[in-house]
Amino acid sequence: MVKEKEVRKSVIAGSWYPGKPEALRAEIEKYFLAVPDFAPTGEIISLVVPHAGYLYSGQVAAYAYKRICGKQYDAVVVVGPSHRVAFRGVSVYPRGGYETPLGVVPIEDGMAAKIISLSSVVQEIPAAHLQEHSVEIQLPFLQVALGEFPFIPLVMGQQDEVTCRELAESIVKAANGKKILVVGSSDLSHFYNYQKALKLDGIAIKHLEKADAEGLLKSLNDYSAEACGGGPMAVAIMTAKKMGFQKSQVLKYANSGDVTGDKSSVVGYVSALFYQ
Repeated sequence: MVKEKEVRKSVIAGSWYPGKPEALRAEIEKYFLAVPDFAPTGEIISLVVPHAGYLYSGQVAAYAYKRICGKQYDAVVVVGPSHRVAFRGVSVYPRGGYETPLGVVPIEDGMAAKIISLSSVVQEIPAAHLQEHSVEIQLPFLQVALGEFPFIPLVMGQQDEVTCRELAESIVKAANGKKILVVGSSDLSHFYNYQKALKLDGIAIKHLEKADAEGLLKSLNDYSAEACGGGPMAVAIMTAKKMGFQKSQVLKYANSGDVTGDKSSVVGYVSALFYQ
């Protein structure tokens, strides 16, 4: 039983996504219905999904989340970037749960504790989670797709290659044979015109297609690509490779201009999966 005082309350329900459970579930199911039929893939290990408001990126996210509908995992690890709090390393929310309008998603506290013990970069920084949307916004999709599941929320204050590699290693070791899903939460380029965004995002997408975490981070560092969650994307790739990855697939790309019609200043979104 999750203690009420350890529940992290939603900070974006009613704004970034619907605040009423019936409306929230209906919106996600509407996105799923709009995803074309697809051939089954192998065992899905990790996803890359966007984290903007559902109006903008929900349909792109649905392309990935529909692939895991009805599947079962011992735990889901959601990795997002920190937008509001600056800190070194990575923060885990180690116990309790996250609340959405669809209910409380409990923390897999045993695995969270193992990740802390196995890594020098992971620590407990509660402030990193309180206002952060990049993890929370994934949960309603996961709740509709999977039903009940425990999870580990990780917020990255640093996204360099060393931090990504150590975090991926600690996740795999802490799983210790459990069937887990890793979700890397990231948007792509921000506030360029439509054509410039296509060029920048196309480079990031090529790295996802090749499951090239190092190449992705290099392109982000030299500004030939852009993403606010490059670290989470790299961790999704690195963990997949450590867990028997065989193939990657980019499922959907769009940007905010495709939704609003305003192509003068857009934000890019992509969904991808990695499976064996």
